[in-house]
Amino acid sequence: MHQIDNRHKGEIKMTNDTNIAVFGGGCFWCVEAVFQALEGVISVTSGYSGGHVENPSYQLVCSETTGHAEVTRIEYNPVEVSYEDLLTIFFATHDPTTLNRQGADVGTRYRSVIMHTTTEQESIASQFISKLDPSEFGGNPIVTQIEEFKVFYEAEDYHKDYYLSNPEQMYCQFVISPKVAKLQSKFKDKLKSGAFQSDD
Repeated sequence: MHQIDNRHKGEIKMTNDTNIAVFGGGCFWCVEAVFQALEGVISVTSGYSGGHVENPSYQLVCSETTGHAEVTRIEYNPVEVSYEDLLTIFFATHDPTTLNRQGADVGTRYRSVIMHTTTEQESIASQFISKLDPSEFGGNPIVTQIEEFKVFYEAEDYHKDYYLSNPEQMYCQFVISPKVAKLQSKFKDKLKSGAFQSDD
């Protein structure tokens, strides 16, 4: 079990209270909006991982030269929400069959990826994918990568709580809102009370 420190370069420290999951499923605004609504999730942080450049900026990651994916670092209480639950929602709210692409968002930074923080997570993720029914994804093969988590670089402040802060923005309306609607429809019992309500 883990806890992330508060430095820009995230490093995992052990604790007895929470676990860390790291997922990439297209634009991190989308993944953040989905997972921060779940009961048992303590925090969701957007950032960059999986590449070779230290402390990358958003603009540099967008250049497709860093190898990084847009990912979310999810701190959660495994007593309230399991890793399997997180995987279920992850695969239900993005397309794991399109290589380096989610809708109109194209590039390796948008790849579908699970970055495991323990060997147990690696095993669970592998088994989970092996049991997925291709017919649920149009008969297409799953291209989600499973990688070992190494380092996390937190995204710039303006990415934080993007959907909650910008619900009327066009990308939020046309890309994120349908994911949120699906989450609310299929996983209502997993959501926090008052999810998707801004503090403003």
